[in-house]
Amino acid sequence: MSDFHQNGVITDFHNLTRRPVEALEQELCQFAKRRPMGLILPSLFSELEGPALSAIVDELVKVPYLNEIVIGLDRADRDQFLYAREFFSRLPQHTRILWNDGPRLRAIDQELESHGLGALEPGKGRNVWYCAGYVLSSGRSSAVGLHDCDILTYDRGLLARLMYPVANPRFNYSFCKGYYPRIAEGKLNGRVSRLMVTPLLRALKTVCGPLPYLDYLDSFRYPLSGEFAMRSDVLEGIRIPADWGLEIGVLSELQRNYSHRQLCQVDIADAYDHKHQPISEEDATGGLNRMSLDIAKALYRKLATQGISFSSEDFRTLKATYYRLALDLIEAYDHDATMNGLSLDRHCEEQAVELFASNLLEAGNLFLDNPRERPFIPSWNRVQAAMPDVLARMHEAVELDNQGKV
Repeated sequence: MSDFHQNGVITDFHNLTRRPVEALEQELCQFAKRRPMGLILPSLFSELEGPALSAIVDELVKVPYLNEIVIGLDRADRDQFLYAREFFSRLPQHTRILWNDGPRLRAIDQELESHGLGALEPGKGRNVWYCAGYVLSSGRSSAVGLHDCDILTYDRGLLARLMYPVANPRFNYSFCKGYYPRIAEGKLNGRVSRLMVTPLLRALKTVCGPLPYLDYLDSFRYPLSGEFAMRSDVLEGIRIPADWGLEIGVLSELQRNYSHRQLCQVDIADAYDHKHQPISEEDATGGLNRMSLDIAKALYRKLATQGISFSSEDFRTLKATYYRLALDLIEAYDHDATMNGLSLDRHCEEQAVELFASNLLEAGNLFLDNPRERPFIPSWNRVQAAMPDVLARMHEAVELDNQGKV
């Protein structure tokens, strides 16, 4: 049994009784007879050389209910792709790697761009979008999960808990978001979520007024988590950003397309640690600097689609409101850390808030200065309407890369 409450927006499965993973997997194997399951892993080649991904693969080897695993591989040349084929070859599931920088997929990508349908910039969102297209083309999965490839504390129970709500044929959930405590090595982590997204959503409520959309986003315990699962038909109709706004973009599309009764979040791990992004104060193209900029732009765009108009004065007011709320939260986080025997560097926390506040204004200027920007990758429904054979061609290209000569 799961102890859960309805928070007024989405169902939240929390404080889960930790059933043995074998018991969960036994049920999932039964569910898989009616609802085959797949997994998407968006990855940079560099993650194959890191400490986390090999251990993740060791765990996935033991997962009995997955029908397919689709790996999106970015920033890999030919030799690195061949290395990746060998790296993932021990997986017993039907496993395919999308060599996104390879000539076959690049040719399809260029054709999509010529029709105004491609992703204009590389990033995690673009990687996930192409993986989603392959899942649709393969037809092997009715439910699909997704998680990052840098999880240092990974165990297969995380995946089982993530998949359960969308895999159970008795349940009506189309999407499940994972969350977990952001604590590792005695420190309170999750800076972008704690110090930017939470106070930003509350500042937007103050500046723009109460909106169901903002209440909806604020109901997620960890809106930026890279772990979620969904029915495969969800992949056809959503438009997502190509950049770090992926998670916010996906949640926004689901709020537009689905009833809240079809959405849930679930506690998937007691401990979670992954590669931590640097703040990169001097480099707006990387780290938390770039991430916070992309997230702010994604929020502004979605609010604009709901009829909210912004001016330069609005963004200055938003920055000031956010800054005050964020500083108040730092005080609360400091007390929370102290009560739980954790460490928290208030100086670094305030430095991060100052950077995020500056980026809220910068994102606003970019939003106002580029009214014709195409911020979202088109849905696969639209792409198939314009190019009916594109998924079949993508499937063939991936098969040739994985089984033939490259």
